[in-house]
Amino acid sequence: MTLSVIIPAYNEAATIATLIERVQAVPFFEKEIIVVDDGSTDGTWGLLQAFANVPNITLLRHERNQGKGAALRDGFARAANDIVIIQDADLEYDPSEYPKLIQPIVEGHADVVFGSRFIGGASRRVLYFWHALGNRFVTVLSNMCTNFDLTDMETGYKVFRREVLERITIEEDRFGVEPELTAKVARIDDIRLFEVGISYAGRTYEQGKKIRWHDGLKAVWCILKYNLMR
Repeated sequence: MTLSVIIPAYNEAATIATLIERVQAVPFFEKEIIVVDDGSTDGTWGLLQAFANVPNITLLRHERNQGKGAALRDGFARAANDIVIIQDADLEYDPSEYPKLIQPIVEGHADVVFGSRFIGGASRRVLYFWHALGNRFVTVLSNMCTNFDLTDMETGYKVFRREVLERITIEEDRFGVEPELTAKVARIDDIRLFEVGISYAGRTYEQGKKIRWHDGLKAVWCILKYNLMR
C-alpha cells in the first residue's frame, strides 16, 4: 500500500524543514508529501523552495491565510495514494509513529485511524489543564452525537483510506474541520474506526501554538452542526 502525507502549514518557518526531513526518513513502500502553505508570512514558503524539485514532494500555496480546513481540502484533492495521513507542520506529532498508525488499515481491520494522546504508554508533554479539559469536553460531546467512544476527537493524527475521503466534502475552513471530519466519518455505513496511542510533544503559545479558546466554542458549534442539523 502507498501513503500520502498532507501537511497544512501556517507560519512554521522554525519547524517545517525538520518536519519534512523526518517524514522523508520514515521507511515506507511509496510515499508522497503534499505541503499546503496557508498564506504564511514568516518565510515558510521560501524555506519550502529547498524541496521544490524533490520528486515525491508537492508544494501548494494559498495567497492568504484560509485555515487548516481549507489547506486539508486542497491537499486531499491532490492525494493519489492508498492511505492518507494528516501531519501538522510543527513537531508536536512524531512521523516515526506512522507504522503503528497505519497498521490497522494495512492489516485490513480499519478504514480510519485516529491517533490518541490519551491512551497507551507513549510519552506526552504535560502542559495546559484547561486546554486538556476542553479537549475532553468536546470529545465527549462529539461521542454523544456520533455514538463513538473516542478518547481524542481533536487529535492532529487522522488517517484514512483514500476511498473514505472521496466520500467526504470538507466545508470548514479552520479548526472546525476536526469535529466535521469525525461527524462525517460517523455517517458512513459500516465504517471501521480505530484509535492508536501516540506520543505528544505539545508546544506552548510562546513556541507558536495557534489554537485558542474561541476555537473550542467553534468546535462545539461544528459538533452540533454536522451531527444534529444535517
